[in-house]
Amino acid sequence: MLLTAIKLNINIDLNIFKFVTGKGCLIMYRFNVITNLFLLIILSGLINSQPVMAGSDAFTQKDRELLIRLDERLNQVDKRFEQIDKRFEQVDKRFEQIEIRISELREDMNKRFEQVDKRFDFMLQIMIAIVGAFVAIVAITIGFALWDRRTMIRPFETRVQEIENDIIKDRRRLEALIDLLKQQAKTDQKLASLLKSFSLL
Repeated sequence: MLLTAIKLNINIDLNIFKFVTGKGCLIMYRFNVITNLFLLIILSGLINSQPVMAGSDAFTQKDRELLIRLDERLNQVDKRFEQIDKRFEQVDKRFEQIEIRISELREDMNKRFEQVDKRFDFMLQIMIAIVGAFVAIVAITIGFALWDRRTMIRPFETRVQEIENDIIKDRRRLEALIDLLKQQAKTDQKLASLLKSFSLL
């Protein structure tokens, strides 16, 4: 009776193992197999320790066949566990490969970001150089315009100053000439009438 219960329990465990996956279920399944093995060891110990009795409770050939089948099933379960262990090892290897790929992608992205930063710094330096060159060109142009204007105006200023000095000299001479004519007009009537016609007297 106990052997049939163990057989039924192992069959139920095998059916559960066929439909359920995952590490937690695998641990529970191993625990059930271990308990079944423990029960089997206890049962075999009880059977071996008791004398063989005639009747329905005696250890029969069917019980032996059942134990052999149970041993075969346990061997199959061990093989399945080995296959599952291999599958888990393959999954672990795949995860390791994925982690390696992710780390390579991170390194590649970091390198690309560094290259972008260097290009941005280079472009910023070029823009600063262009702005500096433009400011320098504008300052040079304004300075040249002011210098050129001063150099152009300076000769005109000197010429105008010379002309003003000449006019001042000529005016003094003219005033001296008019004074002389006025003195002469006191004695000469024709000259006096002529100076009056020009409103000089």
